[in-house]
Order: sequence, then structure tokens, then C-alpha cells
Amino acid sequence: MHSANHWGRGGSLEINKDSVAEDDERRRTERNMMDLKNRGALSHSHHQLQLDETQQSWLLGPQEKKKNKKRYVDFGSIVYHRTAFKCTLGYILIAFLVIGLPTTSIAKTLPKHKHHPPPPDNYTVALKKALLFFDAQMSGRLPKNNRVPWRGNSGLKDGSDLSDVKGGLVGGYYDAGDNIKFHFPMAFSMSMLSWSVIEYSHKYKAIGEYEHVRDIIKWGTDYLLLTFNSSATTINKIYSQVGVAWNDFTTPDDHYCWQRPEDMDYPRPVTTTFSGPDLAGEMAAALASASIVFRDNTKYSKKLIKGATTLFRFARDFRKRTSYSRGDVNIAMFYNSTGYYDEYMWGAAWMYYATGNSSYLELATNKGITKNAKAFSRIPDLSVLSWDNKLPAAQLLLTRMRIFLSPEYPYESTLQSYHNMTGLNMCSYLRRFNVFNWTQGGMIQLNHGRPQPLQFVVNAAFISSLYVDYMNATGVPGWFCGPSYISSDVLLRFAISQVDYILGANPRNMSYLVGYGTRFPKHVHHRGASIPRDGTRYSCTGGWKWRDSHNPNPNTITGAMVGGPDKFDRFRDVRTNYNYTEPTLAGNAGLVAALVSLTSSGGNHIDKNSIFSAVPPFYATSPPPPPPWKP
Repeated sequence: MHSANHWGRGGSLEINKDSVAEDDERRRTERNMMDLKNRGALSHSHHQLQLDETQQSWLLGPQEKKKNKKRYVDFGSIVYHRTAFKCTLGYILIAFLVIGLPTTSIAKTLPKHKHHPPPPDNYTVALKKALLFFDAQMSGRLPKNNRVPWRGNSGLKDGSDLSDVKGGLVGGYYDAGDNIKFHFPMAFSMSMLSWSVIEYSHKYKAIGEYEHVRDIIKWGTDYLLLTFNSSATTINKIYSQVGVAWNDFTTPDDHYCWQRPEDMDYPRPVTTTFSGPDLAGEMAAALASASIVFRDNTKYSKKLIKGATTLFRFARDFRKRTSYSRGDVNIAMFYNSTGYYDEYMWGAAWMYYATGNSSYLELATNKGITKNAKAFSRIPDLSVLSWDNKLPAAQLLLTRMRIFLSPEYPYESTLQSYHNMTGLNMCSYLRRFNVFNWTQGGMIQLNHGRPQPLQFVVNAAFISSLYVDYMNATGVPGWFCGPSYISSDVLLRFAISQVDYILGANPRNMSYLVGYGTRFPKHVHHRGASIPRDGTRYSCTGGWKWRDSHNPNPNTITGAMVGGPDKFDRFRDVRTNYNYTEPTLAGNAGLVAALVSLTSSGGNHIDKNSIFSAVPPFYATSPPPPPPWKP
């Protein structure tokens, strides 16, 4: 190894005499040369003399001899002989040509392995199908991306005779297997879907259904905005229903006739409601919750809030404090409302989240409202969420505020009571406490063994799963049912067991979700699905042959959750028995909410903050001092 800088590398500092003498001689020679150079330069400057080549060579010093070409290659710490270095490079080049190039060519021809996402879980598969039911129920002029090939435009003359609604009441959703549009359960369905999107938007995005579910909600809210004067601040009526079922078995209507929606040719009267805090409160909840879903569309969100404000003002009008279904047999036979104070709580909660206006929170926690709603009565049936009873949902929605915002005085007392009741509602769903009966196959009988039980089951599964997510978000492992401490996992297992029952884990090994699994209902009570789209326009009674046919439906209404089995886990796949085979809008909304809460796609958590984006910060206030003591 060679070193060119011994100082820098710690070389020897010894001095000897011979080197000193040589240095003195060298210095004298250098001085003589400098003198000659200086004199030559001076002479050239003053006398402008031309120097011959010999003189120039003398002044410039001797020419350096051409150095021999280096025989070594120096890499600093390693020195190679040049010949050996060339040979090494040659060998490397040959090796690359023989081995490297063929390997590279082969690698390019091999198929590239892409990293695919994991397959969707069963709940994601079911969820995608359940959303399609809403596409199958659409009324009006269908969008260009219509996902149901056997459906077409329908109901284009609905409300055409109304002078105050430009274009009539075109749009919205048919409620079930008939062609009636019931606005009360339709609004509840939109509220449930919006709630699920607000809590689990990341899951909808993860499975590619975010825009789809928003389209479904907007189709419903666009229609609801037509059913009242949404541009006004006060209103005196709401259109509550399109279509009717007289049930006299002689008059052509939506029950007597069996026709595809596209072929309806019988009268479809519009029902007008002049009093209905239940209907108005639910519609306000639907528009307010949707305004949060569409907060990225400022103009539309504000339009929804304005409409919701108008509706809630109508609901609170003391002159209109009777149920929307009272005295109207055409409504009461199908969607009779048993009260409206639960809609006050439910609607006020959503209005507060949408606007941040504290007057709505004051109403939702008002002691008079809670008393009339029987919010703390511990009646088992009031723990069952449905299109008629919003109490458990309102209590959970307001419990959410206490869990994540802790607003303290003056709301804490009532919110704490809501929180306690929410816990008791969840306790009532657990089999060990014997609050409700269960079938031997494992389905909770929330409607006491009456027909069409699944719509109640899915709602309970949703709010149970959601409450578990609230607990998980705050690191709470469980809650108390009386003296018993219950793990949140127990409640989650309840929700899973009920949804799994619907998807096929039942004594019949049948999925009650059409199109899911290998065994599902084929004779769904549904006009559009049971009549082929064969170019024939079947009359009111001409469609009866399809109603009474024993053949499977020619059109598969994918994603429809049917009414469900009876209290003995029995199920009859018969088209004419609607108790078993008819799907409903509200039932499917609850199913969608339950499925998205349970799917692992997108992560097992909620969006804690989006719902609070309009809520102002709370500042701690002290309760008023006690009155002065008097002796």
C-alpha cells in the first residue's frame, strides 16, 4: 500500500542531517533561478528583446520528460496491476453477457404478481346486494346508471293533478311488493341509511359503495322535498302518500291490481296530511341527517337543512298535535303511528347535529318531552327500534353526545338517563335476561311472534353493533345490566348471531336475503319481480296469473330481505303469503345499516367526529345556586 500524505496519515516526524544539507542546496538553486527569471522578465519589459528558443528554454526551465504510463490502478486503499484489472473487467463483462442478459429477458417474460386486496367478508357481499333492493324500488324516471335491467320508468303521472307541485310527485321509492309510496317509512329508511353513512363512510368507501349509497339517499330526499313547500318557512300541509289500497276487492288500486310499476293504469290518489308531528318529525330527521352526508355539497346541504327546519316547525305547531294516520284508514291499515314524542326527540337530535342550534338540544332533553315519550319507563316494547318507534335510536344518538362531548350542565342529567336507558335496551336483547322470547333456531322475537319479524331484528342488530363501537372508541370494555357486568363482546355476538341467522345460519339453512347464498326465496311477493318483462302489457287483473303462479319469479329481486320466518323458524316460500315473502324499504334500510356496522372492510371503527362538525364547543357552566335559606 502507498500513501501520498504521511502527515495526514500520521507519518514519521524524524529529521536527519543529510536531508538538511540537500534542502539548503535546493533552496540556493531555486533563488538563482528566480533571480534569472526576474531579470529576464525585466529585460523583456524594458528592451523588448526577442529570445531565441534556447534562452526561452533556459528561462522556462528544462522540459519534463514524458512519464511512463502507470502500471498500476490505485483505488486508494487497494492497488491493482493494470493488466490484472483489465482481465477482471473482461471476465465480469463476459459473465454478464452469458448469465445476466438471459436472466433479465426471462424475468421480463414472467407474469407479474399483483398484490390483490383480500376477498370481501360475507357481510360485504351481502351489503352490496342489499343496496340493490333500493334500485329495484325506484319510482319515476330512472337514472342512466340503472342497475336493475328489468325495471323501467314508472309513476310519471303521480301527483300530476296537484297545482302546487310543479311536475307532480314523481320519484321516490315504492314501499314493498305493491306500488304505493308511503312517505313515513320512506323517510325513516333515509334516516337510517344516512346514519349508517355518517358513522361508517370509510367502510362504504372501502367496498366501493359510497357514491351508490349516497345516490340512494339523494333519490329519497329529492323526492321528500317535493312533498311539501320546501322553499317556504312555514307550511300547513304535507303530502303523505301516493297510491291507495281500498281492500274492497272490486276497485282497481295498488292492492287489487297485480301489475308492474311500468304498466300501472289505475288511479293513484295523493293523500294530504294537515296535522302530523310524527310524519313531519321523521321527515325532518331524514333531511337533517342527509344534510350531514352531503356536507361536501354546500348548496344541497343547506337546501336540506332549510327543508328540515320548515318541517320541524310544522311538527312543533301546537295546533297540529295529532298523529298523521289518525282518522285515515288508508294509512292506519299499513303504517299507523302510535305517537309522536319519540319523533320529537329523534328529529330534534338530528336537527341539533345538522345545525348546532342549541334550542334543538334543549328540546331533545326537555323533561316534558321525555315524560310524554315514556323515555324512562322501562317498557320492553319501547326498546324495539322500528319505523314507528324511534325512542331507542334517539336515546343512543343522544348518548353519543355524552360519550364523546361530555356537555355537562344543563344537559348532563338527562343525557346520563338516556345513557342508562340505552344500556338497559341492550340488556333486553340478551337471551340470558329473558325479556323477549327466542325461537329455537336462535332468532329474537322482538315483535312477539307476529309476522315479518326480520325488520325488527336487523334494527336491534345495528344499534347493538353501533353501541359496541361507541364503547370501543372510548376504551370501555362493557356495561352493567343490573349487578351483572357484561362484556361488549357479548353484545357484539348478539348482533352477529342475528345477522347470521338472516344470512343462512338457521334451522332451514336458508338465506332470507334474495340472491345471497345458494338457497334463498324464489317466490318473493313483489309485482315487478314476478311479472316477466316480455313486451306484454298485463292489465290490472291480467297479472293475477303471475301472482298465483307456482313458478319462481322470472326476475330476481337481488338484495331484498323478505318478511322472514314465524316463531317456530318455519318459512313458506309462497308468493301469495306476504307475511313470509314480502320485502320492505324500512326492513332493508335496517339490514344495510347492520351489515355495514359488522363488515371488517375499512376497519372496525366509527367516524367519531363528522357528526359533530356543526356542533359548537361546550363551555362548562355551573348550576344555579340554591335558593337562600329561610328559617
